Amino acid sequence: MDLEIYLDLISQPCRSVYIFAKTNNIPFELKKVCLFEGEQYGEAFAKINMVRKAPAIKDGDFCLSESIAILTYMAEKFQTPDHWYPADLKKRARVNEYLSWQHMNVRMHGCKVFWLRLMIPKLMGVEVSKENMDMALEDLNQSLNIIEEKFIQDKPFIAGEHISMADLVAIAEIMQPVGSGLDVFEGRPKLSAWQERVQAEIGPELFDEAHQGILGSQEVVRTMDSSKLEKFKLKPLYM
Repeated sequence: MDLEIYLDLISQPCRSVYIFAKTNNIPFELKKVCLFEGEQYGEAFAKINMVRKAPAIKDGDFCLSESIAILTYMAEKFQTPDHWYPADLKKRARVNEYLSWQHMNVRMHGCKVFWLRLMIPKLMGVEVSKENMDMALEDLNQSLNIIEEKFIQDKPFIAGEHISMADLVAIAEIMQPVGSGLDVFEGRPKLSAWQERVQAEIGPELFDEAHQGILGSQEVVRTMDSSKLEKFKLKPLYM
C-alpha cells in the first residue's frame, strides 16, 4: 500500500479527504497528525508538507498538499465513479464553482465561529465580545444562505441529481461550527434535508466516525491543558 494520508479528523478538509477515500474504497495508510498537539510543526511532517498543514498525502515518492488537489488527484488516479467529479463540462464546472467559492466563505466563516465560541476563550482566557460574535454569526449565516439559494436551490445535491466532491467538502465545513455547539441547521429545512441526503449517500456509520472528533470537541477543549495551545497564539490553527 503506497498511498499515505496524513490527517486529523478535527480538521474539516481532512474529513472530506478521509470520507472520500473510505467511500470509494481507496487503499491507504492513515498517518495521524495531531493538530492540537502541534505535530504539524514537527520536522517529520515538514518532509511531507513544508507548509505544515494537514491534510497531505504521500504516494510513493510523490507528496501533495491542499485538500481539493488531493481529492481531484485521488478521483483521477483511482477512477472513482463519475458523479464525484463529473466528466461532463458543465457539471464539473458547477463542482469547481463551489470548490473555488467555499475557501473564503463558508470555510473561513465556519472556522471563525468555531474559534470564537470554543478556542479563543480557552486559549486567551477571555470571552469574545457579543459584537464580534454577532458579526461572525452574520457572516456565517450569509454563507449558509448562499449555499441554500445558489448552490443547492431545488436540486438534491450541488451539482444536480448525484452527490459530488462539492457536497462532501460543503458538509465537512458546515459541521465545523456545529462542533462548537451551534445548530446551523435550525430554521433551515432546505439545508437540513440536503444534509440528510449527503449523510445517507456517505453512510451514517462513516459520517459519524468522521465527525465524532469535532462533535466531541467541546469536552476535549474543556479538559485540555491550556499550555499545549500556547504555540497557536502566534501561529493560529486554521482547521
